Amino acid sequence: MKEIVIDASVVVKWFIEEIDSDKALLLRDSFIGGKIELYVPTLLYFEVLNALKYSQLFKPCELEDAGESLENYGFKVITIKNEIRKHMINAAIDYDLSIYDACYLGLSIGLEKLFCTADEIIIKKLPPTLKKKVKSLKQVEEILI
Repeated sequence: MKEIVIDASVVVKWFIEEIDSDKALLLRDSFIGGKIELYVPTLLYFEVLNALKYSQLFKPCELEDAGESLENYGFKVITIKNEIRKHMINAAIDYDLSIYDACYLGLSIGLEKLFCTADEIIIKKLPPTLKKKVKSLKQVEEILI
């Protein structure tokens, strides 16, 4: 079974129709169907709900429903500490990323898992050696093969 770290840029597309939402939903459906395992840091819940709030598309009760939905997905939730924290900080400094973005990359590096993001800016900042382990959401069909 493939094990993939995803970030909020992917999960937000499960709730808001945006470019590549269809690809994000394909990833989600593969996860729900038991074909892949998804890993996330605890930060993901805050980032997704924050993005949904600021989209102004959700009433408070709908945000509550979205939060409950996130909890029920059954992600492998990893706390950022020890070696993963070190990878996060190094990634933030080495690749000029926010700590928030580096959190997902550090998790991916620390767990030695593929990282999938819809944030092309993150990908552009990475060296070629690391890009092998980081895939754009646009490549979801390739990821799921």
